[in-house]
Amino acid sequence: MFFTKMLIPTLREAPSCADIISAKLMMRAGMTRKLASGLYEFLPLGLKVLRKVENIIREEMNAAGGQEITLPLIFPKDLWVETDRWNVYGKELFRLKDRKDAEFCLAPTAEEAATDLVRKEIGSYKQLPLMLYQFGAKFRDEIRPRFGVMRSREFLMKDAYSFHTDEADLEKYYKVMFDAYTNVCKRCGFKFRAVEAASGAIGGSFSHEFMILADNGEEEIAWCDCGYGANSEKAECLPIARTKEERLALEEVLTPNVGAVEDVAKFLNAAPEKFIKTMIYKADDNPVVVLVRGDHEINETKLQSLLGANEVVLADEQAVASVSNAPLGFAGPAGLKGVKIIADLSAVEISNAVTGANKKDYHLKNVNYNRDYNADIVADIRKVAYGDICPRCKKESLKFSRGIEVGHVFKLGDKYSKLMNATYLDKNGKESLIVMGCYGIGVTRILAATIEQSHDDNGIIWPDNIAPFNVVVIPVNYADAKIKETTDNMYKELTSKGVDVLIDDRDERAGIKFKDADLIGIPYRITIGEKNLEKGFVELKARRDGKDAAKFLSPEEALSEIIKIFNK
Repeated sequence: MFFTKMLIPTLREAPSCADIISAKLMMRAGMTRKLASGLYEFLPLGLKVLRKVENIIREEMNAAGGQEITLPLIFPKDLWVETDRWNVYGKELFRLKDRKDAEFCLAPTAEEAATDLVRKEIGSYKQLPLMLYQFGAKFRDEIRPRFGVMRSREFLMKDAYSFHTDEADLEKYYKVMFDAYTNVCKRCGFKFRAVEAASGAIGGSFSHEFMILADNGEEEIAWCDCGYGANSEKAECLPIARTKEERLALEEVLTPNVGAVEDVAKFLNAAPEKFIKTMIYKADDNPVVVLVRGDHEINETKLQSLLGANEVVLADEQAVASVSNAPLGFAGPAGLKGVKIIADLSAVEISNAVTGANKKDYHLKNVNYNRDYNADIVADIRKVAYGDICPRCKKESLKFSRGIEVGHVFKLGDKYSKLMNATYLDKNGKESLIVMGCYGIGVTRILAATIEQSHDDNGIIWPDNIAPFNVVVIPVNYADAKIKETTDNMYKELTSKGVDVLIDDRDERAGIKFKDADLIGIPYRITIGEKNLEKGFVELKARRDGKDAAKFLSPEEALSEIIKIFNK
C-alpha cells in the first residue's frame, strides 16, 4: 500500500477533546475521529488494527470450538423483562420505541438473545456442549463518555456464550476459554494479568478479568507471586487479629462539631485503626448499618453481593437520623435496635474501639464486640489495602498495579436459563436447566489499552501482530530511479511473503516521514537513501529501539531479517 493512496490524516497536535494519551495518539495518527460525545469514526489505519485484533480473537474462538453467529443490535423489551434486567441495568441502557410504540433497547450485551436462541433450538443433551460467539457493536449510555474509545457509547465487542449439561462441564470449558483469552493477550503482545473479578450486572458465580497493565489504568489490581490476583472490587481481605487488651469500661466523651474519623482521631489523640466507622446504607430502600475499621473503606460491591441487593447507596441525612437519632458522623453500633448490622471481619476484632455515640457531638470509647454491640452478619466487606496479606498463600503482602480491563469471562450457571426456562432433556428424558458461561472482549478497547501500555514521546509503539503495517519503507526521494527500483523490489518481495508493507511515497522531507512513521507506530522502518544505496546499504530500524539502533544492511539482508521476524 502507498501512503499517497490512503487516507492517513496525521496531526501535529491532538484535538482539545482528547483527554488521555491513547485518545490523543489515535487522533494524531489518523486512526479515529470524534463524531459526537462517546461516538468515534474509525479511519483506514484504525480499522486495519481493529480487524487484525478481531482475526486473532476469531482464530482463538474457533480453536476453542466456537461457532460464529450474528445477533441483532436491537432487542425487544420482553426478553429483558424475563431476566429483570430491563430495570436493573439502569440508565446506561439505551431504550427506544418503534412506530407501534413497542419498546426495545440497543444491545449492551446479549445474554438474553443468546439464551432465547438456544432455548428454541436445543432440546437434547446430545446437542451440548455448544459455544456461540459474535462480533458486534454494543451500546451503553455512559453518563460521562471519556478516554476516547476506552469508554465510549458505541464500541465493538466479541461476546460468546457457552451452554452445558451441568456445572462440571462448564468448569472444564471455562478453563478452555480462560486459556483462549490468555492466548489472545499473548498473541496481541500485551503485558497482562488475569484476575478474579466481581460479576456486576452480567451476574453469575465467578469471573476473571484480563487486564492490560498500564500506569494510568482505570482499575487497581492486587496480586501475589503465588499466582493470586483480583481487582479491587473482588480482592479478598483476611481478618486482622484482635489486639490483646483488657476490656475497659464504656465511656462517653464530648466531641463538639467533630464527626469524621480523621478529625475525631486528632481530637482524641487516637489512631484511626482504633475506630469503628459506622455507615448507614440503603439496600433496595431498606436501611442497613455497616461497620468497618476506621482506616478502612467499605467495598460496596462486596456489600451488594453479600446482601443480594440490586442496589446499595449511602443513606441521606434524614435516613441516618432515623436510624441513629444523630446527625452524620455520630452514628455507632452500640444501642442500635430494629436495623440489620453488617460488620467487617476486622472491625469486630478491635478492642476498646471508638465509635459514634448516636448522640450529637458525642463519641464512645472502649466499645467491644459481644459486650456493647453485636452484628447480624460478620463478613469481608472492605476494600483491599496496602499491607494486606495474600488470602491464598497467607504469607506475602499483596502487590498492587493499575490495569485496563479488555476481557471478562463468567461462570453464569443457571442464572439466565432458570429465568428464561432454557432446558434440555437428559439421558433419562428428564428436563434439566442448561448451564451457561459468558465471555466478552472489548475489541475497540484493546486498541486504546495497548497504546496506553506501549508508547513514547514520539507516538505509538504497536506490537508486531496488530500493527496497521508490519513495515514502512521510506524512500528519501521516490522520484529517483534507483531508489524507486529498490523500493518497489523490496515491496514486492515482502508482500509476497505475507508481510504487510506501507511505502511512504510522499514528496515530503525525510524528517516528516520519520515523524509520521514513529507517530503511527509501525514496528519496522526501512529507509532507502541515495548515499547509503550507493554504498550498497539500506537502513533498518525497529520502532522499539533507540534512535542510534539503526542497522545498515544490504537490501537482501534487510529483506531476510524482516521475513525471518514475520515468519518465525
